[in-house]
Amino acid sequence: MSQAKTILVTGGAGYIGSHACKALAAAGYVPVAYDDLSTGWADAVQFGPLERGDLLDRARLSEAFARHDPVAVMHFAAASDVAESGRDPGKYWRNNVSGSLNLIEAMLQSGCNRLVFSSTCAVYSESGEAVLSEESPVGPISAYGHTKAAIEAMLADFAASHGLNTVTFRYFNVAGADPEGAVGEFHRPETHLVPLIFDAILGRRPALTVNGTDYETVDGTCVRDFVHVVDLIDAHIAGLERLLAVDLNALYNLGTGHGFSVREVIEKARRVTNRPVPVQEGPRRPGDAVRLVAGGDLAQRELRWAPRRSTMEQMIADAWAWHRGPGYQA
Repeated sequence: MSQAKTILVTGGAGYIGSHACKALAAAGYVPVAYDDLSTGWADAVQFGPLERGDLLDRARLSEAFARHDPVAVMHFAAASDVAESGRDPGKYWRNNVSGSLNLIEAMLQSGCNRLVFSSTCAVYSESGEAVLSEESPVGPISAYGHTKAAIEAMLADFAASHGLNTVTFRYFNVAGADPEGAVGEFHRPETHLVPLIFDAILGRRPALTVNGTDYETVDGTCVRDFVHVVDLIDAHIAGLERLLAVDLNALYNLGTGHGFSVREVIEKARRVTNRPVPVQEGPRRPGDAVRLVAGGDLAQRELRWAPRRSTMEQMIADAWAWHRGPGYQA
C-alpha cells in the first residue's frame, strides 16, 4: 500500500485550518499543522501532528519541511482583523506578506511547488458591482486586503520564475462549524459576526455592536455573502486534488451568490437559537465594504464544487451546537 501523502497546513490550529486538517485526514492525507498558537488552539489539532512555529522563523519552517516532506501546502495562517489592520498595518505586512515569502522560499528550497492559498474578497475594490466575479477590479480598501493582494501578486511572480503551482481561493464570509462537533470557531479576541452574536446571547458580552447603520443597503447595515466552513473546505480538497494532478495557477471565489445584511443574520440567529440577541449600535469601522457578494460559478464548473450546507439557518445551527459545547481550553 502506498504511503499517505503529507500536506503542511499553516494555521492548522485555527478555525478554517482545523476544519481543513479534519477533511484532509478523512480524504487519506496526513495533515501537519504548522501554527504558533498565537490565535489557534492546541485542542483543535486532532487529526495529525503539530509543528509549533512562526512563519517569520525561516529556520523553523525549513525544519518542518525536512521532517515531513509535504507534497503540497495549504496556507491559512494570517492576521485577518480588518479593523486592526488599519490601526497596525505593520503587523499585517510582516505576518502576512513576509511570512508568505518565507513560506514560499522554504517550500521551493525543499522541492515542494504546490500551494493552496487562502485569500479574501477584501482584495476587491468598491466598484459598485452587485456581485463580484474573479474578473472584478482589485482595489483593496483595508491594509488586510492590501496584504492579501500583494501575496497573490507574489504567487504569480514565483509561478513565472520558479514553476510554483497554485490554487487561490478568495473567501467571502465563513461561518458554521464541524457538524460532528470536533472543531469550531473561536477567536481571542472574537471579531466574527456569528460567534459575536452567540457571545451576546450567552452573556459573554453585554451586547452585539452593529458597526454602521447608515449604509445604502436594505436596512442600513453591511451586506455579506456567507459560506459554510465545511463547504469551503470541500473546495480546498477539490482544489488540492486538481493541483496534485496537473500543473496550474487558478483563482476561484468561494461564496453562495446571496448576501445577508448584519441585521438579517441577527434575526436568523434569534430564530434558530430561540434566544433574544442584545444589540447596540456603533459607528462604521474603517475598511468595511458596503456589500461583498460572490458572483460567477467558476469553482462549480472547474472543481465540481457546490455549497451544499451554506444556508444561513444551517450555518448558525451548526455553529450554535458547537458553541454550547465545551469549546477550546483557553
